[in-house]
Amino acid sequence: MLYILAILLYIAMIGFVAYISKNKIKGFSDFFLGGRSVNPWMSAFSYGTAYFSAVLFIGYAGKIGWGFGMSTLWIVLGNALLGCYLAWGVLGKKTREMTQRLNISTMPEFLEIRYNNKKLKAVTSFIIFLFLVPYSASVYKGLGYLFEQIFGIPTIYVLLLMTTLTGLYLYFGGFVAATLADFIQGIIMLIGVALMLFFVVGTSTVGGIDNVIPALYSISPQLVDPIGPPGFIPLISLVILTSLGTWGLPQMIHKFYTIKDEKSVVCAKWVSTFFALIISFGAYFMGVLGRLFFPTAPPTYMGLPNFDMIIPTMVDTALPNWVAAIILVLVLSASMSTLASLVLASSSAVVVDFLKEMKPNITGTELMKTMRIVCLMFVILSFILAIFPTPIISLAALSWGLVSGCLLAPYALGLYWRGTTVQGVWAGIITALVVMLGGSAVVGLGSSLIPTLSAISIVLPIFVVYFVSLFTKKMDKRYLDYIYDTGFNSENKNNDSGNENDFNSENHEIPEKVNIRYKKIDNKE
Repeated sequence: MLYILAILLYIAMIGFVAYISKNKIKGFSDFFLGGRSVNPWMSAFSYGTAYFSAVLFIGYAGKIGWGFGMSTLWIVLGNALLGCYLAWGVLGKKTREMTQRLNISTMPEFLEIRYNNKKLKAVTSFIIFLFLVPYSASVYKGLGYLFEQIFGIPTIYVLLLMTTLTGLYLYFGGFVAATLADFIQGIIMLIGVALMLFFVVGTSTVGGIDNVIPALYSISPQLVDPIGPPGFIPLISLVILTSLGTWGLPQMIHKFYTIKDEKSVVCAKWVSTFFALIISFGAYFMGVLGRLFFPTAPPTYMGLPNFDMIIPTMVDTALPNWVAAIILVLVLSASMSTLASLVLASSSAVVVDFLKEMKPNITGTELMKTMRIVCLMFVILSFILAIFPTPIISLAALSWGLVSGCLLAPYALGLYWRGTTVQGVWAGIITALVVMLGGSAVVGLGSSLIPTLSAISIVLPIFVVYFVSLFTKKMDKRYLDYIYDTGFNSENKNNDSGNENDFNSENHEIPEKVNIRYKKIDNKE
């Protein structure tokens, strides 16, 4: 009864947030970008809650913590320092400045305008929509395992409930609802992680914090080594995948577009870093403790060993009911936040980057209606894929490897290096697709090598884009001056007013071949 009450209260909260957010949405910019005026704390929590979901708590933490032991904590440092601190420090301010000045609202649109290539936008839009579906499906699967373990409800019914809830929540509230809910859900996550660790460490199985190292050592001395049993390459691959991988994910980069001003980036950087440190430590350390509960083999699911059931089983058997109810809402909160970000990022790839290209005169109201429908379609596709018996970590790694592998190098290098060429970008995208899709076909989607392939597909294109760009034709200098706002006398440079019309290309001399489209959607409603 306590579990059901917790779920009902959570659903009521989501419904209330969606309702009050609906009244704040005046146009497409509000629905998708929050009017580009989100305060730093909400931006930081939105980034953190999009980062960590049921994939972390159920999929990654359970399997990695059980296999690597204490060396899993290297991933915690990577997530906090590389995935948050450096991501905000290197990408945040520059992304916010360029996207606002050039009136860009999606990553494919950034790539199109930065490289003056419409085909690039079309291809990357397709990649985002198609390959974020596996990640969304992995989130649903994590929730399904947890609910089935605690309630005994078949996973299919849990997936239907979560699909409906996510669809309604986004349909009515859009980004405004997602950001407000993320802040509330972030607080729930922090409280839940603290309670989870406190009670699990205090169980007779663990025997207190002082007993963790000796107990792990008694199972296998390698579990307390700086590099756990699977070895250095699998460990560094996971650090790269889960930390550097965020730099190329559109649902994460989207947070930089929406923050209130450039000064707020500094505050958001520190808040998101501490949030990541607490949440990732709690999740992965919980996974490490899972080895004490299951010393020789993971629990079974439908008669087969399943690492995804480690955390759900611990929550169900080792925690008081009231704490388990909070943990249930914790994982639900983390997952709903991630799903909201995924759905908005993927749907925008279709609506903003495809539909608006075909119907340039479409109004903001029409775009918003279409966006809502596409959001629902993406959620349904994720539900269908989640039904199939694929490991959570494999689905998530496949998605991150493909999306971040294709986008990170063109995006990050394009922010700072004028020498990045279109030919280099295409070479990088092809490299990522070949490594990830070809490698997965060879080793199989359920293989433990999938995270390593994902890490390679994220890092290798950076070098490919760089070296191919060195030996291919450079872009027009005056066009690059326009993109980087050098050589022009822009009166509104660094203006943080949030006005979408602060910068107008028509006031500057640019090559005639350049076709920069300035969207004034909300004025046409």
